[in-house]
Amino acid sequence: MDLAKLASTPHRRLNPLTGEWVLVSPQRTQRPWQGKVERTTIGTQLAYDPNCYLCPGNARAGGEKNPQYDSTFAFDNDYPALLPDVTDSHAQTSDLLVAETERGVCRVICFSPRHDLTISRMTDSEIGRVIDVWAEEYSRLGAQPSINHVEIFENRGAMMGASNPHPHCQIWANATIPNLPAKEQLRQEEYKREHDGACLLCDYIALEVHLQQRIVCQNKAFVALVPFWAVWPFEIMLACKRHFGSMSELSDRERASLADMLRQITTRYDNLFEVSFPYTMGFHQTPTDNKAHPEWHFHAHYLPPLLRSATVQKFMVGYELLATPQRDITPESAAERLRTLPREHFLGPVQS
Repeated sequence: MDLAKLASTPHRRLNPLTGEWVLVSPQRTQRPWQGKVERTTIGTQLAYDPNCYLCPGNARAGGEKNPQYDSTFAFDNDYPALLPDVTDSHAQTSDLLVAETERGVCRVICFSPRHDLTISRMTDSEIGRVIDVWAEEYSRLGAQPSINHVEIFENRGAMMGASNPHPHCQIWANATIPNLPAKEQLRQEEYKREHDGACLLCDYIALEVHLQQRIVCQNKAFVALVPFWAVWPFEIMLACKRHFGSMSELSDRERASLADMLRQITTRYDNLFEVSFPYTMGFHQTPTDNKAHPEWHFHAHYLPPLLRSATVQKFMVGYELLATPQRDITPESAAERLRTLPREHFLGPVQS
């Protein structure tokens, strides 16, 4: 098929990182919407909330009191999904009934003492401190013998299940490599083996930079783009231009470039529908299993749920849950829309 016809013809696209397909139906963008419409919510503008269990000096939900922190603050999750002292155990009744215990550590990172300060409204130096903590936590947790994978992720907004509006992220570090990173590792290994040692994402980024069809923004060290195989309407992949596997390998210049890109991406998201934009984002990087992983290329995924406006949400239902993910807006049109948005935040600077 001529790639130029993809803008008007139903087709499917392959995700080379997972080996999975997504159905693209551009003709459906004209259908009227009579489905669920969310209320537009305005985020709190309080710099400090006495009822917030993440603000400095306040008691957390588990009872422990936060220190009067004045920068990025990390602590053990009070209600963790993983526990560090679980005894290894395997249960198997047959090949069909298999279970095993999972050991791990869960951490929470408050970006700032400010209750109202999201990544999009932080300065590059403030974001840089967050990146420093991410890198420190990745290295520290990954050095533990029982930890083989460290997942750093953020759920922003109530629509994405965030339990507290104070800007924060989580780290789940566990003994096994989770499903999606494991798929990406396998595909990157296969590509390297089948393409004379080449890197899948190095080749893909070079192709996208050449085509200039799905690029949202870029700087000297990083590029943000809507992947050719994107599932969510305004999905973005952020990837480094130099080949390396984890945050621990970032140079000072690259840390500054990453801070700039994190602010640019989230600012464009907020400006898209002029609302504090919900998303789930997370970094995929080298497993910490003490094995060499030259195939791994450091990158992040932004997965936002908004579809047509701040009040219309994209749901995975029906065919998408039972068969294959599907999207109406093409990645090319989504990238163009995000690319043309201003880099300045529509809400303006944060009031001190």
